[in-house]
Parts: sequence; C-alpha cells; structure tokens
Amino acid sequence: MQVDPSTLSPKDSYLLMTACVIPRPIGWASTLAADGTPNLAPFSYFGGVSSSPMTVMLSVGRRGGHAKDTAANLLATKEAVIHIAHRPLAEAMVATAADAEPHVDEFALAGLTAAPSLRVAPPRVAEAAIAMECRLVQHQEVGAGPVDVFFLEVVQLHLDDAYLVDGRPDAGKLAAVGRLGAAGYCDTATPFEVQRTTA
Repeated sequence: MQVDPSTLSPKDSYLLMTACVIPRPIGWASTLAADGTPNLAPFSYFGGVSSSPMTVMLSVGRRGGHAKDTAANLLATKEAVIHIAHRPLAEAMVATAADAEPHVDEFALAGLTAAPSLRVAPPRVAEAAIAMECRLVQHQEVGAGPVDVFFLEVVQLHLDDAYLVDGRPDAGKLAAVGRLGAAGYCDTATPFEVQRTTA
C-alpha cells in the first residue's frame, strides 16, 4: 500500500499518523489558568528533546481553531508539570482527556490529589510516579491546524522511590503507559534488551 499524505482528509491523516507512530509516550500536563484554575490533560504528541538542560516537547492541537486550555495556560503562565502516567493511573489519565469547560478542575474530576510543586505554580499529581516541573523555553505554531508546540525545560523532578533502581525509574516496575492508534494503549511492564555492537 502506498499513501500520499497530501490526499488524506485531516481526520484520516490523524488516524493513520497515530496508528503508525507507536508507541507514543504521554505527557500528562498540569497547568494553571490565569485565574488560578488548575487544568490537567494528556498529550501523546510528546517527547524528550535534550538532556542538557533537560527539555521536553509537548504538542497541543487546537479545537475549532482555538487554543486548548493547556496551550492557553502555558502561553499565559509559562509553567507546567509534566507527568508520566503509570498503569495504575491509566484510567484516571484518560478521564482527564474529557472535553471539559475551562472552569472544570480535572484533578477533582479524575479523583486525583493535587500536591504543591516546589519551583513552579501548577500543582502536580501526588499519585504520579514521575512528575517534571517545567518552564516554557519556546513556543512554535506548526502545521495547517496549526498546532501549538512547546519546548519546556525541566527544573525539578519528583520520582517515586518504589519505581527506582539505582536512582532511575525502572521501565518494568513503572509500567509507563504509551499511546497506540484509536483507543489503544500499552505499557512498559515487559521490556526487553538488545545490546548494541561496536563497529
């Protein structure tokens, strides 16, 4: 099968893209509106960019041409907490993807505990095994949507000791949740290793 992406409708392009680029890590973003209302939403167009300084990328699509709450909040306050959801929180994470009004507190909606952060204003999910407090470095509009792409520097990490081995998160213990196509998800509960060879 050969596909020219330019011939696809936006919906078909999305469905094919999200079925091909798998698994995708999920950036579960906590932000604050300008009036202090907390927002929590997951995004699977997310990834690491740099380790020095630690920097992640979060891509937030628009709804009806308007910025989603996460994007609007990031542009207004320049801060977020990005969580990596593990398997016990998968259902709560998906619940926060609901198309809720800006005044709705997704922490309460999903039955999660909002804990204070150390270096940024948005709260973090107390139950999350990994939380990264971030500050906005750069914002770009990309694509025909457009989508809002944010580069965020990690300024503080919160790591649950129960999921660490030698001071770093262990993929198998963590069972971090990834996004597949359609309503599919996976986790890292059964990782495998392939050793690199030197040329």
